[in-house]
Amino acid sequence: MSVWGKLGGAATGYMLGGPLGALLGGAIGHFVLDRANDPQVIFTIALIALAAKMAKADGTVSPAEVEAFYSILRVPPHERRNVARVYRLAQEDVAGYEAYAAQLAKIFARNKQVLEDVLDALIHIAGADRTRADAPFHPREEEFLRRVAKIFGIGAARYAHIRARYGSDMDGDPYAILQVAPDADAATLRAAWRKRVRENHPDLLYARGVPEEVAHLSNLRMVKINKAWEQIRKARDL
Repeated sequence: MSVWGKLGGAATGYMLGGPLGALLGGAIGHFVLDRANDPQVIFTIALIALAAKMAKADGTVSPAEVEAFYSILRVPPHERRNVARVYRLAQEDVAGYEAYAAQLAKIFARNKQVLEDVLDALIHIAGADRTRADAPFHPREEEFLRRVAKIFGIGAARYAHIRARYGSDMDGDPYAILQVAPDADAATLRAAWRKRVRENHPDLLYARGVPEEVAHLSNLRMVKINKAWEQIRKARDL
């Protein structure tokens, strides 16, 4: 069942507490919940909430960011009004983004890859309104992303690897994208490329709790990963 089907099922109440639960409570009249403790539902609501908070970081919500949001979270036309309501509620909520991030980190403490998936989606959205690929992110958005990564327990090195896929200071660094040292031998490089490909298969994202409406994020990663491998392969004549 798609996440929108789960959000639109028969109401049996919701069991999610904290700021994310409060946000769900505010949306009950629009999204009638039957599985609010479902990881895919939690992922979806948390992504909407954090994206809404991030949009406030630089004070403006650009059309490019909105388009990027809907390219990450594929929302059927008849549900867009409801998603927009949750988005607005999150922006108006007195709870800070740190509270949302902390609750999500606790929920997925044993599945940290899901937290990286959320961070990856946020980075994609944040970079959408840049005028060129090597342009820096807005300083307040960059601060937001680094803070969320820290709350998620994602270290600086790992954050840099995720961030490398989206340009700015690490744009064009294929070794960072493959998470391998520049002086690695051919076998290590090839193994790193294959590992990154395996890790980002859509089926794996879905299996660990990423809703199918977001699992296509893996396709964006694959483009970056394969491009990085091609750059290295040609440069090293592998």
